[in-house]
Amino acid sequence: MTNIGVVGAGTAGLHLGLLLRQHDIPVTIYTDRTADQVAEGRLPNSVAHHAVTIERERELGVDHWPVEEFGYFCHHHWVGGAELFFRGNFQSPSRAVDYRIYQPTLMGDFEDRGGRIEIRSVEAEDLDALSEKHDALVVASGKKSLGDFFGINEAKTPYAGPQRRLMVGLWHGVANEDTKSVTLSIAPGHGELLDIPLYSFAGHTHALLFENVIGGDTEVLADARYDDDPEAFRRLVLEKMRQYHPTVAARIDESTFTLARPQDLLQGAVRPVLRNDYRVLDNGTVVIAAGDVHSVLDPVIGQGGNSASYSGYTVGQEILEDLGFGADLGRRAAERRRERVEKVSDWTNLMVQVPPAPHMIDLLGAMSQSPTLADEFTQNFNDPIAQWDDVLGSPETAAAAIARTATRDASEEPAHA
Repeated sequence: MTNIGVVGAGTAGLHLGLLLRQHDIPVTIYTDRTADQVAEGRLPNSVAHHAVTIERERELGVDHWPVEEFGYFCHHHWVGGAELFFRGNFQSPSRAVDYRIYQPTLMGDFEDRGGRIEIRSVEAEDLDALSEKHDALVVASGKKSLGDFFGINEAKTPYAGPQRRLMVGLWHGVANEDTKSVTLSIAPGHGELLDIPLYSFAGHTHALLFENVIGGDTEVLADARYDDDPEAFRRLVLEKMRQYHPTVAARIDESTFTLARPQDLLQGAVRPVLRNDYRVLDNGTVVIAAGDVHSVLDPVIGQGGNSASYSGYTVGQEILEDLGFGADLGRRAAERRRERVEKVSDWTNLMVQVPPAPHMIDLLGAMSQSPTLADEFTQNFNDPIAQWDDVLGSPETAAAAIARTATRDASEEPAHA
C-alpha cells in the first residue's frame, strides 16, 4: 500500500497529512517537538488565514475557530507622510489563531484519524534512510540543512538577505477599529506595522508586527530586550507607535497596554527565498519541498500560512490523482502549484522593496480614492495570482487597474440634480 513520509508538522505538513488520511493513505509525520512542546514554546509568528484557506480547513474537517467569533472582516491602511487612511473589505472573513494552539490541535486531529507522528529530528543526511520506508517524502520543515538540500531558485530570489528586521508581540490594551480588522500602517523609510486581532492563550489579543526597515528609526525594536526591562520595552513600543503609526496608537489604552506573556514575543529577520521544488534520491524516491522549506515569505503580506497550506494540499492532490511516484510526481506537483507560489513570492518581494516601486506608491494613492480598488486589493489576499496579474505585476498592470476601477467607481456614483 502507498505510504507517504512527511518531515515537519507545520501547516503544510498537517494539511497534506490530513488530506491523505481522508483517503486512507498511510502517513507518518516526523517532527522534533511534541504537541505539548509546541504549545509551551515561544510565539512562532502572527499568521492569519484567509477565506480560501479557511475553506480548505472546512474540507479537511479542522475548522475549529468559527469566523463569526474569531474572524476579522477588512483591512485598514495608513500611509504616513501623505496621511492617507482607507479601508478595503473582504467578501468573506479572515482569521488569526495562535499557531501554538492551532498546530497542536491539528496534530491531535491527524492522530485521531489514523495518522502517525514520530518525534525525532530529521536532517538532510537522514533522508536516504527515511526514503526506504516510504513511497515518497515531502519535506515541510524549514531547517537549514533541509533548505540547503533543495537549493535556491536564484531567478526568483532577488535579495541576498533580509529586507526587514522584525518584532512581533501579543498585546492587551489595543482596541479594534469600528469593524474588526487588520491595520497596515506604513511609515515611509522606517517600515510597516501590522495590527492583527489574534486569538491566543490569553484570549483575544492584538499581534503587533513591526516590519522595520534596516537603518530606519524603528529598527531598535528588533534589538531591544524585553526581559532586561519590560517597562522600558513597553514605553519604547508606545513611543515608536505614537511617532510612526498614529492610527494604531490612538486605539491603545496605555494604562492596560501590556505584553500578554513574556513568551509572547518574537524578534528576528527573514530572507525571502524560493527554493527548488524537488530532488530524486539515488534509490529513485522523490523528495518534494513544501511550506517554509520551499517558499520563505516575509510576513508583511500575511501569506506564509496560506501559501504553506496551498502548497501541501496541492502536493496531496497530485498524490491522490495519480499514485505514480518518482520524478514524475515531483514534476507534476511543481507544475500544479508553480504559478501561485511564484506570484505570491513576487508580491512579497515587491512589498519589501526599498525604496518602494513607483507604481506601488501610485496604487496606494489610488486606493485611498477608490473603494473598488481597495476592495479588490484586499480580496486578492485570497488570490495572489489575480493580485499579481490584475493589480501589482508591473507599472502597466497597476495603471490599468487604477483606470479600470476609477471607471467603475464613477459609474456607481449617484446622479446629482
